[in-house]
Order: sequence, then C-alpha cells, then structure tokens
Amino acid sequence: MLSAPMRVVFLGSPPFAVPVFERLCTSEHTVAALVTPPDKPKGRGRKVELSPLVELATARSIPIVQPATTKTPEFVAALRSFEPDVLLVASYGEILRQDVLSLAPHGALNVHASLLPRWRGASPIQAAILAGDAETGVSVQRMVLALDEGDVLVERRTPIAADENAGELLLRLAELGGEAALEALARLARGTAHATAQDAARATYARKITKERGWIDWALPAQELARHVRAYTPWPGARTLFGGEDLIVVAARVRADVDTTGRAPGTLVTTKHELFVVCGRDALEILRLKPAGKGVLAADAWLRGARIAPDAQFGSGRPA
Repeated sequence: MLSAPMRVVFLGSPPFAVPVFERLCTSEHTVAALVTPPDKPKGRGRKVELSPLVELATARSIPIVQPATTKTPEFVAALRSFEPDVLLVASYGEILRQDVLSLAPHGALNVHASLLPRWRGASPIQAAILAGDAETGVSVQRMVLALDEGDVLVERRTPIAADENAGELLLRLAELGGEAALEALARLARGTAHATAQDAARATYARKITKERGWIDWALPAQELARHVRAYTPWPGARTLFGGEDLIVVAARVRADVDTTGRAPGTLVTTKHELFVVCGRDALEILRLKPAGKGVLAADAWLRGARIAPDAQFGSGRPA
C-alpha cells in the first residue's frame, strides 16, 4: 500500500501511451485528467475516430482535455484546475514549456522508450534496432527544458530479439513503461524517490522519422537492410519498387549462402518458393511483403502471381 497515492494528470498519445495509461488507471493513484492531442480524421472517408486513450478515459469518467497546443494560458489554467501532484507523460508529441513542467508539486515525469542517455529524441525504438543494439528498455525521467536530459528515477531493461520489429518492440516497451511509471510514482508517494543524473558524454540521439527514410538502398549490406526492415515496420514501411509500383518488405533475413557473384544490388534470385535480393554484401531473403493496395503476402504467394524476368531487380530509393 502507498502512504499517499498520487493525484496524476496523464499526457500522452497512442500507441505507446496506451498500455502506460491502462496501468495507471488500474493503480491506487487518482487519474485527475487525460491530456491528449485532438482526434484526427482517418481513412478515405476522413472520419474522425476516437483514440484508444479517449475511449479508456471516457469509460472511466476521467476528464479529457484535447488542446490544439499546450502553449496557451488557457491550457495551463485548465491543467492547474485539476490540482495534480505530478504530471506523467508518455509520447505526448509536443515539447512542454516550463510553466507546465513546474505546475505540479512533484513536477513532470516522462516515460521514455530507451536506456537514457542512449537514444534521446523522437525515435528511440527504431534507432536501437538500426544500430543493432542487443538490449534496450525504458527510463522514467524528470522532465526539464532540454531534450530527454532529466535525471532518471526508474529504469527497466530488456533484450531485443533478433527478429523483433519496431511495432512488436514498442508494445513490449509500453508494457514495461507502465510498470516503471507505477514504480516511480510509488517512490514519490513513499518519499523514497532517488534520481540519477545522466552521463552526457554517453548521449546519442534519435531523430524524427520521415516517410522518406523507409526507402531501401540495396547497395547496403544485407545485415543493415535486415535491421532497416525491422526498424521501419510497421511505419513508414521498408519500401522498394518493382515494375514501377511500391512494395513494402514486411519481414526479411540475411542469407550469406546465396551466390551473388556478378549480380548488381537489387537483383532478384528466386527458387520456386524463395525470394532473395542481392545486396551490397550478401543477400536478403524476403519472407513477407505487401504490394501496393493489397494485403501482406508470404514470399512464395507473391512469386506465384509475379512475372519475374531473369534480370529482374528491385529499385533503390524513391522514384523520380
């Protein structure tokens, strides 16, 4: 039992924030309000869909604030009216100003999906996979007016599986983040919280991902491209071209046993059931892919419907 459960205002956006918010809602703490960006139109019909955070808060009669920006006096006043002991942030998507960070007596805590100071910034999960890190984790840090530089209260570590993609890893880290967030709040409530300063000399940074970064450059080694596929699945997708149309590679693995001698990067090597692509070094076996406008296919299913010329190639980079 906690000596004094906390009154928490939660700020976040899907998908990472959802498991964290779920754990908070089922804890002993009081969720005073949810702050999340406005719901946006989706799909061809441009229909506004409620985010899962809004649905969770509505089901529990938790007040919901969806500001266009947090940088207004009206938002700060609304936040103050909830009288929070602490703010808990998970992937909110907007840099918070000092008047927000200092609003609650215990300040603001951020659940970040990396082992700080490694991979500060917007895309730590993808960065860890791209770099070939053996492990990652979550850090609950005190928020300051600098990018992910606050002292760390709680850290949880986990290995990265060899075939794990960014979407799968995000879900695991979000669950881990929920556990770490409750531990941090418990320590605050008991008065036993101890924050550890980050070693700035060890800091690395993960820049924001754009859709363009998904395009595959087949001149790179297969080992790098296997990580590229994992890091950019499900978004923005590891993209290539075939016959002038987009293909998204959904799952792949390195094959060093395929003869690539004299073949240019991007060249397809096929058997009846297998699809290999020549890379700058070694080959990449394509396990699953998604043609434009279609669902995900196993490689053998795609091969049955595709017309593969002897010199067929996947294109590198975005089309002109």
